[in-house]
Amino acid sequence: MNLFLTGATGFLGGKLIKNLLQDKQNEVYILVRNVEKAENLRYSFSPADQQRIHIFQGDITYPKAGLSREDTEWLTNKIDAVYHLAALVKFDLDLRDELFAANYDGTKHILELATLIQAKKFYYVSTAYTVGTLTHGVEKLYPTDGKFNNPYEESKVKSEHLVFSYRDQMDVSIFRPAIIVGDSKTGEADSQFTLYGFMRALAVFKRKTARKYDGDRTYRLLAAKNGTSNLVPVDYVADILSLAPQRAEADKIYHITNPNPPTNFDLLQMLKEALEFHSLSVVESSGEKLDPEEVRLNSLIEVFKVYLAGDLSFDDRNTQELIRGTGVSHLDMTEETIEMIIRAGYKTKEVI
Repeated sequence: MNLFLTGATGFLGGKLIKNLLQDKQNEVYILVRNVEKAENLRYSFSPADQQRIHIFQGDITYPKAGLSREDTEWLTNKIDAVYHLAALVKFDLDLRDELFAANYDGTKHILELATLIQAKKFYYVSTAYTVGTLTHGVEKLYPTDGKFNNPYEESKVKSEHLVFSYRDQMDVSIFRPAIIVGDSKTGEADSQFTLYGFMRALAVFKRKTARKYDGDRTYRLLAAKNGTSNLVPVDYVADILSLAPQRAEADKIYHITNPNPPTNFDLLQMLKEALEFHSLSVVESSGEKLDPEEVRLNSLIEVFKVYLAGDLSFDDRNTQELIRGTGVSHLDMTEETIEMIIRAGYKTKEVI
């Protein structure tokens, strides 16, 4: 098959390309802004596989993704499926315009490009957190006027509706990963992923306060102890996405989620150990007023706090049906695997 990808130079994109190229009949076409980065990615593959990776320079924020007429004409009637992975993952309220430009307008431009080149299938990689303020996620579209925790979630919900509006022109399917973390076998990770931003914030706070207090006090971090953090390994996400060309059904949504996620309390205990931040105390609420240092700590991770506040669950029956009879097993992520991923992430230079 001929498969076109956006977001290919990201960590998930690289894993997905590796999976797709295991079928020696597949050719992969990648849209990138940074050609040098794409070339480095291509060089990481064997010489034979390099010949099956084709680079197109463009930008999803431009109409037709910034591709020239020559490029679009060359791609027309050649592409079996488009994977749209590229997105801006930030939760800041003041970034609404930037988030919609990347996530909604970007998706619109790729859908228009896919239609122009007459692609047969379109796979949109969204997020499980389109669930917004609901407590249970279903494999269906959510209303665009629902309640969201941030503009990132809103941009993805509206993009999902946009994708489904094209289902008369090509087969469309949506995949919703939860919080993507490192590889379940090696711990290898992209430090830009959500968990590692959280780890970075805690590590920076620890370093700065250690100079002042030398570990003589504790710091209270407010979190719902029995809430859960739905972590999914990047290799599990890539494995499921790579099944799409053969097994995904049109007009279906697939959750790529963890059926038994760790509690926030357990996860934060693991982070404390990895960061050796033993003066960190996780509390449901503070009976006493937080002092200025604790206020600063909690403000550093403000954008993540909504994901430490609840106990979400997700239906993933469509995904279980997708993987049935394949070599991909339903996720069973042990505490030991999570600890290994956290330790490996902390050793990454970008994190510390």
